[in-house]
Amino acid sequence: MRVSWTFPDEHGDDARGRRVTRQGPPVARAVKARPVGEVTRGTTGHNRLRRSDRWITAVYGRLLVSGERPLVVDLGYGASHVTTTELFLRLRRVRPDVEVVGMEIDPLRVAAAKPYERPGLTFVRGGFELPVSRPPLVVRAFNVLRQYDEAQAWEAWGMLRSRLAAGGVVVEGTCSEIGHRATWVTLDASGPRTVTLSARLGGLGRPSDLAERLPKALIHRNVPGERVHAFLRDFDHAWTVSAPYGAYGARSRWIAAVERLAETWPVPASPPLGGRRRWRLGEVTVPWTAVAPEGTG
Repeated sequence: MRVSWTFPDEHGDDARGRRVTRQGPPVARAVKARPVGEVTRGTTGHNRLRRSDRWITAVYGRLLVSGERPLVVDLGYGASHVTTTELFLRLRRVRPDVEVVGMEIDPLRVAAAKPYERPGLTFVRGGFELPVSRPPLVVRAFNVLRQYDEAQAWEAWGMLRSRLAAGGVVVEGTCSEIGHRATWVTLDASGPRTVTLSARLGGLGRPSDLAERLPKALIHRNVPGERVHAFLRDFDHAWTVSAPYGAYGARSRWIAAVERLAETWPVPASPPLGGRRRWRLGEVTVPWTAVAPEGTG
């Protein structure tokens, strides 16, 4: 919070011509700092973020269980409280006393969500600076960086990482309007760690259809010579040669394609990040270093 000071002049008037007394200390006037970030479109809807919620509970459930008074922030929840409330309910199945804070820059969105608060679930105004009472263990931020350029996205990542509790993670990503296609990056205090692609397999033409949902740090890097482009190219090839498995359904074809992809790419093959249990959900996760933009590592 910034504090501005008003001092009387030699005639006993302040800068606005108002009479003040000479006695006593200067008058302090608190001015709230503006949240860091910009207002998003606010598009949201029921179950839009179910894929990422399911992944967070599977991969970071143990982190939540082991944490002391775990706090989770849902940054930029949009025009409706619904996805934050869904996250809260899903995480409570893993850790019954987890606290979730929905955070938005737009004060009208915060006011609209307030009636839906309950013990353990609150809504506040804020941005990338994360104005909460204690460092969060998990931060989920979806569809908040689409309007920024790549450099700004990296800065936002850095600010979010600096606010984490020890051992905490940021899950930052993008999804389609109804949540059938999504990608996200996980980050800890040291930087980006993994990238996950997730899709409803019915209607998916090829894995590279997910390219339009890549996080801001990768979406403009899907060009020849970049790692993420090579990854999607090889994934498409694995998908093509696995076409015969499509006779058993799109899920079988996806699993076969991921297994073939794992022959040349570092795809985790065991829980919690990999294995058939995750792949059958239309997911695949790789280390960040496998697809990181050239020059960033």
